Amino acid sequence: MPSTVVHVAFAGLLGTALLADTFDIRTILVVMGSSALLDLDTLLGIVVPGTHRAALHNVWIVLVPATLLLWDGAIREESFVRTRWGDDAPRIAWVTLAALLFAHILLDAFFNGVNLFWPLHDRFYDLSGTLLVTDQRGLVQTFVELDAGDVAASTTRGTTENTHYRTGFDPTRDEPATGVERIFPIAATGERFVLTVAGFAAVLVRVLEERRAE
Repeated sequence: MPSTVVHVAFAGLLGTALLADTFDIRTILVVMGSSALLDLDTLLGIVVPGTHRAALHNVWIVLVPATLLLWDGAIREESFVRTRWGDDAPRIAWVTLAALLFAHILLDAFFNGVNLFWPLHDRFYDLSGTLLVTDQRGLVQTFVELDAGDVAASTTRGTTENTHYRTGFDPTRDEPATGVERIFPIAATGERFVLTVAGFAAVLVRVLEERRAE
């Protein structure tokens, strides 16, 4: 799975693009730091069985606050978020949620799977695949095997009871970790390394520009 470093860099890239005039060091740290926090469920899973890559790697982490934000901004007569934290707060919140969804949850889901609907439905979904065009088969996508007849069967994997993703903190599931190499990935592929460099570089450039403007 992509490392926390990759998630944070990707979140920084999205934040740099979407924060617009609300960008400053504090707001970009909120966006990037929130993305990093989702990986805490890999540690939580060590002490609370059944939460590994599920407690924070699910759609509700984004959908519930997004629903509340929408209600607060579009339905309430006076926005609590805007009143409590200022006019920039709604945009910062939406950008943070977008980073959580695209830079972390979906990035993991399309890499090797996450427990998307936990705890309402305990099942890991693996949407990894390819999208391409060929001269013989036309448009081909393998994220969801529609030709298989059973979409759920082509994407679902195990549950929190029998599925484990190796991390440096928790390299094995049931066996003692003595003698097992603990790997803490930074960028496991060239593509992720480029994404990481681009993300942090974009944030750095924007921060320097903001400081010059002051």
